[in-house]
Amino acid sequence: MNETMNETLNEQKTVTISATAVRYGLIVGLICVIYSLILSLADLSMNRWLSSISYLFIIAGMVMAFKYFKAHNGGFMSYGQGLGIGTLMSLIAGFITSVFMFIYVKFIDTTIMDKAMDMQRIEMENRGMSDAEIDQAMEMAGKFAGPEMVLIGGTFGFLFIGFIIALIVSAIMKHTRPEFE
Repeated sequence: MNETMNETLNEQKTVTISATAVRYGLIVGLICVIYSLILSLADLSMNRWLSSISYLFIIAGMVMAFKYFKAHNGGFMSYGQGLGIGTLMSLIAGFITSVFMFIYVKFIDTTIMDKAMDMQRIEMENRGMSDAEIDQAMEMAGKFAGPEMVLIGGTFGFLFIGFIIALIVSAIMKHTRPEFE
């Protein structure tokens, strides 16, 4: 009888939205930090295509988080629960990645922001912008190019992108508990 009760209790173990989000936010954040470090060491951090692969890490982490949540909640996850998990997971992963990038830009490779600004200038020249327009744009961009802005912008950028991804992935993966069970 005691074993049957233990099995029933084990089957009914549920995990919370926040616990799932923290778990997978830490995992995705760590993966993004490692990937960013690899890109930086290979001098490929300015490659937009390679940098955008981190979005795939967010999607994969979200899918794994949703599967984990559903597995520990009787196979069910509402759209709102998925949106909460995905958004909080993205915030945590974004903060971890942004803290790493802040440290990297502030203390390790202090020239990376200058390289990014030079790349922006070349892009604007290729688009045929005048020198006055380029100077004005570069002056404005310079105000937002410090390590502190990397921290703030990176965190909120991750949050925004993660929220958009969570809207879509939650809609696909939701499995709402029946009302009359």
